[in-house]
Amino acid sequence: MELDLSDVDHRVGKPVGGGQLWDPCSTSDIRRWVMAMDYPNPLHWDQEFAAASRYGGLVAPQSIPVALDYGHGAQPACVGRIPGSHLIFGGEEWWFYGCPVRPGDRLIQERRFHDYKVAETKFAGPTMFSRGDTVHRNQNGVLVARERSTAIRYLAAEATARGMYDNQVGEVKRWSAAELTEVEALRHEWLLSNRAGISPHFDEVKVGDKLPRRVIGPHSIASFTTEYRAFLFNIWGTFGWTAPEGLEDPWINQDPGWTEGFGFDEEGARIDPRLRDGLYVGPSRGHIDDDKAGAVGMSRAYGYGATMGAWCTDYLAYWAGNDGLVRHTKADFRLPAFEGDVTYFDAEIVDKIPESTWGVPLVQVKLKLTDQNFGTLVSCLAEVELPR
Repeated sequence: MELDLSDVDHRVGKPVGGGQLWDPCSTSDIRRWVMAMDYPNPLHWDQEFAAASRYGGLVAPQSIPVALDYGHGAQPACVGRIPGSHLIFGGEEWWFYGCPVRPGDRLIQERRFHDYKVAETKFAGPTMFSRGDTVHRNQNGVLVARERSTAIRYLAAEATARGMYDNQVGEVKRWSAAELTEVEALRHEWLLSNRAGISPHFDEVKVGDKLPRRVIGPHSIASFTTEYRAFLFNIWGTFGWTAPEGLEDPWINQDPGWTEGFGFDEEGARIDPRLRDGLYVGPSRGHIDDDKAGAVGMSRAYGYGATMGAWCTDYLAYWAGNDGLVRHTKADFRLPAFEGDVTYFDAEIVDKIPESTWGVPLVQVKLKLTDQNFGTLVSCLAEVELPR
């Protein structure tokens, strides 16, 4: 088995096109996003609470750029046609520059296909790990964030034949009432851990300090669908295709070579937008359909990589409070969030940097997301600015 990379090599290092949202960010967009991320920080949904804060009104969470982008942020990492392929997320790296996104702001993206490598994996044999860069600026040209996403592209038929997850994931877990009560109690405890948005001070925290534990789940078809609909490009008619100037072949909306049954019908969608809706037709169908998940080697319905990256940013920002700021995260995705599972967050401070290259004091935090079976979903290392 080999990946056909003949349409990939000549695109390395070049700017690429993609979707651009038509409309500015609204208060409903922000509320929909935090609802989907199960992130009830009142700063992002409670009008009265936010009005009394230092922001004077609702403000988006730091994770919002991925929701205001096209393709979950994977667009510049999924470049070139690879016949019979599918894609899952491999990780994300983010840099944040302290410019908050408010209602009325419009983010504009610049994209570039950075590089790739091919490795042999147990999951699918020859597998490509490709990276793409996105720069997010607001309507005034102010830099909001930079993102480097990693896409894992592989031959769907080979992953299905190997069935790596078939024996690992087992049946969907049925949670007892007592177990669900315990999960909800932990969730509620985390919600109360910093609802007021009070920032810990740099001089007060120390290496080895643990952050409050968080839990999300159990994940379900309903929660996956809610997440998917919070990515605004999935709503009918929300974006248009754009291309960098001066490139003959800027890779805008070409077919990446999705395996049969997972492609879009771009022409048909001009009349029936469901034909590029994603959940009804397209590569995301496996997230809510066990049969489709099995057709790309994933065994059963599963969550989104970009969602897990946002979870990390939100979790860290909640702890940092209203006077703190997540400056950098690097998250490697190891395992999907499967239907029926829960996700636990555990983190600790591993370093303190009094004078950083950002010109502010930072604490370095190591964060791990695991499921109820202790499987690691995400390994994340982050730098968080705290007030002195």
